Amino acid sequence: MTQGKSRVFSGIQPSGELHIGNYLGAIRNWVALTEEYECIYCIVDLHAVTVPYEPAELPGRIRELAIGLLASGVDPERCTLFVQSAVPEHTELAWLLNTVTPLGELSRMTQFKDKSDRVDTVNAGLLNYPVLQAADILLYLADRVPVGEDQVQHLELTREIARRWNGRFGDYFPEPQALTGGGKRILGLDGMSKMSKSQNNTIPLLADEEDLWSVLRMAVTDPARVRREDPGNPDVCNVFTLHGHFSSTEERAEIDVLCRTAGIGCVDCKRRLTANMAEHLAPIRDSAEDLRANPDRVTEILDEGARRARAIASVTVAEVRDRMGIARRSP
Repeated sequence: MTQGKSRVFSGIQPSGELHIGNYLGAIRNWVALTEEYECIYCIVDLHAVTVPYEPAELPGRIRELAIGLLASGVDPERCTLFVQSAVPEHTELAWLLNTVTPLGELSRMTQFKDKSDRVDTVNAGLLNYPVLQAADILLYLADRVPVGEDQVQHLELTREIARRWNGRFGDYFPEPQALTGGGKRILGLDGMSKMSKSQNNTIPLLADEEDLWSVLRMAVTDPARVRREDPGNPDVCNVFTLHGHFSSTEERAEIDVLCRTAGIGCVDCKRRLTANMAEHLAPIRDSAEDLRANPDRVTEILDEGARRARAIASVTVAEVRDRMGIARRSP
C-alpha cells in the first residue's frame, strides 16, 4: 500500500455500452479519487458471466469498457486498471471465503432476489456473487470502497466476511469503509428508475450529438405538463436534473424560470441539454477514437495493470493459505 494513502478498490461490469449513468455515478468519482487514494480499478468480467450473455461478444465489451474508462480520464499512471480474470487469485480467495460465509446471508441479498426473479433457473454463481465481490476487495486489503446505494448491503457482507475470517484465522483483513460521496443515483430516460442497460433507459456516453438527440428527445419530463403553453415544474423533471451536470449555472437558472413560466417548451429544453452534453463529452469521444486506433496500447495498459495487481494479490493469497493450513503453491 502506498505510504500514507488508504487503498480504494472498485469494479465495473462489461455488461454493455457505457452510459451517462456510469459516467456521472461512478467514473468521474474514480478519476477524482486518484487524487487522494491509492486506487485499484477492475473490469469484473467474472461477475458478468453470472447472467445470460453471448461469449463471442464479451472480449469486445471488455475492450470497449477499457477504452471508455481511459477516455474518461482514468489514468493508468495514477491507478491500477486491469481485467478481473487476468488475476486468478480473485477466484481462489473467493472459494476460501465461501467457507466462512453464511448461506442465509447470501439468500437475503436484495440484488440476488431481484435477479433471481428474472431467470427460470438460479445458478450458484448468482448466489455467490457477493462472495466474489468480497474477494475482489479483500484481496487488495482495500480499506475504502466507493459504493452507490444499491451496493451498501454487499459491502456490509464483505465486512462481515472479513470479521468471520479474522475471528477464525487471526486478524488480517481490514473491514472496508464505504465512500458514499460520489456514487450518485442517476435516473434514466423514464425519469423514475436508475439508468440501467437492463431497463433500456440509458444515454450512451460515447454518442455524437445526433445520436444523443435521438435518445434524449424521448426522455420523460414533467408528466403533468401536457402542452407547451402549460407551466412546467423543473423540480420533478429529470431532464432539468441532467442540465445540472452539463449546463452552466447561469443557463440552468434561466431554464428554471422559463420552464415555470412556459417560456420554453420541453423540446427546446432537451435540445439545449443535447448541445451542452455533446460539447462536454466531445473530448471523451475523441480520446476513445484515438484509443480504438491504437489497440496495442489498451492491451499494454491492461496487462501492466494485471501484473501490478497480481504482485499484491499473490502476497495476500499466500498469507491466507498459510493461516488456513493450506500448502503454498510451488513456484
